[in-house]
Amino acid sequence: MRQPFAKVFEEEDDSEINMTPMLDVVFIMLIFFIVTASFVKQTGVEVNRPEAKTATKKEQANILVAITPTNEIWIDKRRIDPERVQANIERLHAENPQGTVVIQADEKATTDVLVKVMDAARSAGVYDVSLATEN
Repeated sequence: MRQPFAKVFEEEDDSEINMTPMLDVVFIMLIFFIVTASFVKQTGVEVNRPEAKTATKKEQANILVAITPTNEIWIDKRRIDPERVQANIERLHAENPQGTVVIQADEKATTDVLVKVMDAARSAGVYDVSLATEN
């Protein structure tokens, strides 16, 4: 009598679901979504950019500087003092020497702050400075 029960228990051990192929598929899908996801750099604040008819798209903008309507300067989702803009741009430019500076100035921001940010970028050694607009 004991032998028939022994065979039943042995058959149950063989009927487990193998999870390895499913985990492999999930892992491959995860890698696919990470690789194909586009990572967009943002300044941390929303600005209303002025419109321009002759605007061209700039592909490689690694240093984004935002100027809010209240003339606050934001870099990498942090508010920056006007005196520290040059040092922050120098640091970011040292990390990626081919990067350019794109200034996203709100249409209500003053020209004085915009010119100070442009001067700080050029003083930091970045001469490719652009102004972001709406098309």
